[in-house]
Amino acid sequence: MNNIEGTVVQHYGDEDLLARILAGLKSAGADLDRLQPNDLTAVEEFHIGGRKATAHAVEKMSLSEDQHVLDIGCGIGGAARFIAAQSGCTVTGVDLTPEYVSIAKALTEMTGLEDRVNFETSSALAMPFENASFDAAITLHAAMNIRERDVLYHEIARLLRPGASFCIFDVMKKSNQKLAYPVPWATSDDTSFLTTPEEMCALLENTGFDVREITDRTDFALDFFRESLAAAAKGPQPLGIHLVMGESAPIKFKNTMNNIENGCIAPVQMIAKRK
Repeated sequence: MNNIEGTVVQHYGDEDLLARILAGLKSAGADLDRLQPNDLTAVEEFHIGGRKATAHAVEKMSLSEDQHVLDIGCGIGGAARFIAAQSGCTVTGVDLTPEYVSIAKALTEMTGLEDRVNFETSSALAMPFENASFDAAITLHAAMNIRERDVLYHEIARLLRPGASFCIFDVMKKSNQKLAYPVPWATSDDTSFLTTPEEMCALLENTGFDVREITDRTDFALDFFRESLAAAAKGPQPLGIHLVMGESAPIKFKNTMNNIENGCIAPVQMIAKRK
């Protein structure tokens, strides 16, 4: 693990997170002995737009139940469980943060999806799988902490079979304005490595992918932030992404929204195919 990866693990790592999630589930009325995948929707999707964004991305991938999908930067496993539950696929999630992987495994067992979803702690730059092991891959707000983008996409290309679908939903740079920090993925430029959509296209084309679709989701994101902040103003909810983000969640939300409104960044979805 390099110095940047170590800092990223410290940024996301939280030994008390599972306890907070379970307490929030209980307060929200969930039966922890019969936990359903949808019980976790409010807390398990750590990216702009949450479950709506995941569903939109997955719909574009045209998955089938005989496929094996790789989720890079899987967090606590929300997207992986959603994909498995909705499509019947087998899903493998990879994340750099050990606490996230541990929580992902625990929640997956509690929802009865462990036969179709598994998780590994690993750097996305050197994943422990054989060549051409997967039929599709997805990254949701995972690459913003990765400086070596060419290494990342070469590694993903190595793992995908020819013709495999690759969906990317990341925050991308729209101007040279300096970001207002903290944001959900970083507290400074030291661990924030954003690329423009144009740079992303070049990276993907040069590492074995054919870019098929690019969608700027700025309007969707701003609606999401406004709704989230309005809900937060009514008082703390027992279950929500604030449990993952911690006490700094409000300022991180506001900074991200302001950065988008100012034209500094935008959430962009890309669909590519492995050549």
